[in-house]
Amino acid sequence: MRLYPSTARPAAAIGSSPRTRPGAARLRAAFAALMLSALLAGLAALAPRPALAAPIQVTDILGRQVTLPGPAQRVVLAQARHFQVLSLLTPDPAAILAGWSDEFKTSFAPDYQVALQRFPSLAGVPVVGRHRPDTFSVEGTLGLRPDLVVMTASFAGLAPGQPAGESPLIGRLEAAGVPVIVIDFFIRPMENTVPSLRALGAAIGHADRAEAFIRFYEAHLAAIAKRLEGLADADRPPVFVHAHAGITDCCNSPGVGTFNEMVRYAGGHNIGADVLKTATGKLNFEYINSRAPQVYVATGTGSDAAKGLAIGAGVDPADARASLWRVIEGNHLDALPAVRSGNSHGIWHAFNDSPLHVVFIEALAHWIHPERFADIDPAATLEAINTRFLAVPLEGTYLVDLEP
Repeated sequence: MRLYPSTARPAAAIGSSPRTRPGAARLRAAFAALMLSALLAGLAALAPRPALAAPIQVTDILGRQVTLPGPAQRVVLAQARHFQVLSLLTPDPAAILAGWSDEFKTSFAPDYQVALQRFPSLAGVPVVGRHRPDTFSVEGTLGLRPDLVVMTASFAGLAPGQPAGESPLIGRLEAAGVPVIVIDFFIRPMENTVPSLRALGAAIGHADRAEAFIRFYEAHLAAIAKRLEGLADADRPPVFVHAHAGITDCCNSPGVGTFNEMVRYAGGHNIGADVLKTATGKLNFEYINSRAPQVYVATGTGSDAAKGLAIGAGVDPADARASLWRVIEGNHLDALPAVRSGNSHGIWHAFNDSPLHVVFIEALAHWIHPERFADIDPAATLEAINTRFLAVPLEGTYLVDLEP
């Protein structure tokens, strides 16, 4: 049986000797191909290869060494309020968000709607609980296959100074192989903000971005501290912070930690800290009136503007000012020295559990010591943060003053 028609020479034999057999030509071609393949393999072995992601080790605010195999790509926020922190540290926070609590949708509804317009995928982020630890679902969280869970020490069930090993919540997650980072911008904001930023920024692969904001943050705080050097306690005017003003009966106020540290840093004295030994509590009207506060600051999120302070995303300054007066009058605070003198103000409450509290501290310094901080413009600082850092800029009214 012939392999080729008798009228044509095999293609492999073209140009070869008439005596060369087609099988020999095929062998030579196969050998040449084999040698070329070996040469290319050798060259590929010598070429530089892309490095595998190196493990990342960070230190959280409890001093825990947490190791991740690489930058976290699926992050669960036990408290969704910290979405603003992710927004500082990455240009696309929605891309790495695997799950969160429901509080951003509820307690910060106006800001959630703005974030949703910028990142529509947020609508599909699974909810793993409310903002309280007793509602947090470990099973639901593990089902999302996260490579990082972020929470606060109090959410983890830890009292100040209590070791992380005593948290059943952290223990269950880590036993399942999920790293946990503990952060804090609330209980000890002046101490824990920078290490919290540094740990989270490194964990999600944006250490450089975190360091850039840290430099901005520290420079603004240093400028305030320098102008208040040597300030005596007698020169710290009494300040009343009316938290979630109008939403509850008069009057919720910060005690220790949180706003108290910020008020003190800004050169004031928080009247709530003298009687409230927890982070927050309630002051009655008689006590507030007896302390004759020289500065009044109402806070709100805008989620219940009909009762409380209309402030935050999309709010007009005139509406914010009108709501501030409504809150003051509705709580019978219009006779306070701070109100009579015109040193009354409203501010977005969510500044308090975020590195954005640098804006609040500048505003407090400006209100408490106007003679020392006349040239400080917290609104300009917020605009700089919007432009340089935030993936979801804060656009609306976040600070408001009441005229005498």
